[in-house]
Amino acid sequence: MSLEKVKALNAHLKATTNMEELFSFLIQQQLGKMVFSTSLGQEDQVLTHHIGINKFPITVFTLDTGRLFQETYDVLAATQQEFKLPIEVYTPDHQAVANLVTKKGPNSFYDSVDNRKECCAVRKIEPLKRALKGNDVWITGLRQGQSQNRAELAFFEYDTAFDIIKFNPLLHWSLDDVKTYLNLYKVPQNSLHKKGFVSIGCAPCTRAIAPGEDIRAGRWWWETSKKECGLHITKS
Repeated sequence: MSLEKVKALNAHLKATTNMEELFSFLIQQQLGKMVFSTSLGQEDQVLTHHIGINKFPITVFTLDTGRLFQETYDVLAATQQEFKLPIEVYTPDHQAVANLVTKKGPNSFYDSVDNRKECCAVRKIEPLKRALKGNDVWITGLRQGQSQNRAELAFFEYDTAFDIIKFNPLLHWSLDDVKTYLNLYKVPQNSLHKKGFVSIGCAPCTRAIAPGEDIRAGRWWWETSKKECGLHITKS
């Protein structure tokens, strides 16, 4: 039923970067409880600002893995203060983290792709499941231009892993579109963006990228993979 639903929803939408139009369509559909997951990156700051100023009935949450950059926490604090918007924070299960670090050490993710995915599962996937539970629509800041893995995304997707409809309003935005919006509205940004960091995750797993590199190259740079942690399952 959800697959049929997202096909029907996408059939009513054309390629656009007009967020007012897209969110108006979303609200009109009355799909149920809606949540937005923010990593506090540039795309997500666009959506946090748009949701906040329009006072949409959308819960905003973020995942604190326990390994984030201090600069990311600074953005969280600035965003909460400036937007007066409650951002729910989900953290990993303490015992699961303790078991992982005790068994494999604090840096096991460097040893293999499987180990890295195990760490992501503990620190990100499990808390995400809790955050999404009981909701019907998951809003994200995914863009087609972020990576080859995301090039075929649609505005609406059915995420089988989490059994939820996913809405991607920034689908057709470019990175320049994102930067223009943030600068126009003076939205708080991570200071690491000025140091070559584009996609920012956990501190041990993120580096700055060189000019011309893929924007996801700075994530898990020591491995060759799809550069995804499991939060967003993409088509193979």
